[in-house]
Amino acid sequence: MFTELISTLLLTARDVIPIAVILFGFQLGVLKRPVHHWRKVLLGFIYVIIGLTFFLVGLQLALFPIGETMANQLTTNEFLHPNGSTDPFVWQDYVWVYVFAAAIGFSTTIAEPSLIAVAIKANQVSAGTIGIQGLRISVAIGVAIGITLGCFRIVVGDPIHYYIMAGYVIVVIQTFYAPKMIVPLAYDSGGVTTSTVTVPLVAALGLGLATNVEGRNPLIDGFGLIAFASLFPMITVMGYAQVVDYLSKRKAIKE
Repeated sequence: MFTELISTLLLTARDVIPIAVILFGFQLGVLKRPVHHWRKVLLGFIYVIIGLTFFLVGLQLALFPIGETMANQLTTNEFLHPNGSTDPFVWQDYVWVYVFAAAIGFSTTIAEPSLIAVAIKANQVSAGTIGIQGLRISVAIGVAIGITLGCFRIVVGDPIHYYIMAGYVIVVIQTFYAPKMIVPLAYDSGGVTTSTVTVPLVAALGLGLATNVEGRNPLIDGFGLIAFASLFPMITVMGYAQVVDYLSKRKAIKE
């Protein structure tokens, strides 16, 4: 474990150092301005390297194994047919898989650091018009719906492109009717969900589910959940904005 930790530390430093070189290079060489509080900045980069190292090791030791283990346990014959029935499995038998997918999608998205950062900035730029918690919850609901639908697709074996194309048709239609200020933020919200906390668990869940469902190929069917996690937050964020806009107009008419 110590060897793995040191190896991950060196790899992380190799990846982060070029970023520091670019930032300092532009600051000193292009902008020709000194770096204020350079000791604190340097210490911050060290913290980033150490933090990423422990995070990456933690992914391998905890999040990936837990996601795969949960997928394996939820799809065993004993769990799906506790009465010992030998009937073929149908999609209704995997109800606890859908519940777990929704719960893990919602909880990991709420804890996503990148989403928290985007929500805080959106709240500041909009002078409080866009609520931090409202944005986080609407994105988390979208991820929960997307991952649940993605798990359903794996169970029934439908081609993924039908779902993705239908989802983007909805996004395009919503783009014309949603408040204009929310559209770019909604598009970005789809991207921030595919970050450090959500991706490992979602990928492990998809691979574990595709491995244990008969007739599914982990390479073909196991991947793709992350695409659902990116698509549906755009729908729910624009939907949230449309609902708020409708209620505001209705309240203004009554007054």
